[in-house]
Amino acid sequence: MEANQTVIIAGGGLAGLTAAIHLSKIGIAVTLVDKNEFPKHKVCGEYISNEVLPYLNWLGVNPENLHPAHISKIVFSTGKGKKLDGDLPLGGFGLSRYALDFYLYQIALEYGCQVIRETITSIDFKDNRFSVALSNDQILQSEMVIGAFGKRSNIDQKMHRHFIGKKSPWLAVKGHFKGTLSDDVVGLHNFRGGYCGVSKVENDIINICYLADFPTFKAYKNIDEYQKEVLYQNPELKQVFENTEPIFDKPMTISQISFDKKDCVENHILMIGDTAGLIHPLCGNGMAMAIHSAKIASELIGQYFNGAITSRESLEKQYTMTWNKQFSSRLRIGRWLGSLLQRQTLSEWALNVVAFFPSLLPKIIRHTHGKLLTVPQP
Repeated sequence: MEANQTVIIAGGGLAGLTAAIHLSKIGIAVTLVDKNEFPKHKVCGEYISNEVLPYLNWLGVNPENLHPAHISKIVFSTGKGKKLDGDLPLGGFGLSRYALDFYLYQIALEYGCQVIRETITSIDFKDNRFSVALSNDQILQSEMVIGAFGKRSNIDQKMHRHFIGKKSPWLAVKGHFKGTLSDDVVGLHNFRGGYCGVSKVENDIINICYLADFPTFKAYKNIDEYQKEVLYQNPELKQVFENTEPIFDKPMTISQISFDKKDCVENHILMIGDTAGLIHPLCGNGMAMAIHSAKIASELIGQYFNGAITSRESLEKQYTMTWNKQFSSRLRIGRWLGSLLQRQTLSEWALNVVAFFPSLLPKIIRHTHGKLLTVPQP
């Protein structure tokens, strides 16, 4: 592998940082560009399936250093409070993005990754090389760029990605709370027009993150009124909110969340994490998918640079094929669930069916979670 091979990673979230560590570990120079300082809170469910643990250990990442909540059970409730529960096939753990991203960032620096805190204004590809323009007028050059810029960004707009021009009805709200909650349970609770995830992260903190359709949300003056008038209709959620105390001064929000299909390769950029495709929160496994997608891209880029993959065309084809094999069915289920949620009567009926046939719940979970990731071979 040539010493001057460099990969530019556009975005320093969970997927981007994981790829930075992986590529640095196998001897590829990495420049990661992100406008944000670390640590930073992000709107996220903050639950990770244990399927990624073998891979994280190979990277030298030990989540136990952050004292995560260990999660083995799921509790689900319909909008009227009908409950069902079950075991998570592989289990998982809860860590805030504030803690986890900062931990990964520190490991990336230890591995020699260069981090530039600037906004990317454009990414151009010509003559088999990328030119990445930054807001400080600096131009970075590289043979390879990974796109890890999140759910939606100015880069998506500059690239005219097809999903960016469509209005999305989804809004996400997240907060951290103090209160009493079982350490080993993740709750998924339905309400009119959305779902809410509730689970522990590190330091006995409760993460509450919900997805709401904007047409329902905008009928209320503010988040507090919306929660009391809509979320509290589910008695499980009412109990959660009335028995917890917010840690944040105000909830975090993000709007225009799109679950439309995205291409995992565009303009020769390999997209990872939410940049390649966003899974519905009901599927509860977006963080593991982000980590897994970084693994796939990094392994194939390593093969490209050592000559095992002989052309960019072959690299992009293999990445697209592998990405689709691992994630396309999960995302399709997520889009179906999102469509179902927008039909209130139908969604309540479907949820009651699952409640009546509780064996369906673990089957749904298995379809949205992967198997234990294999450790990359030397």
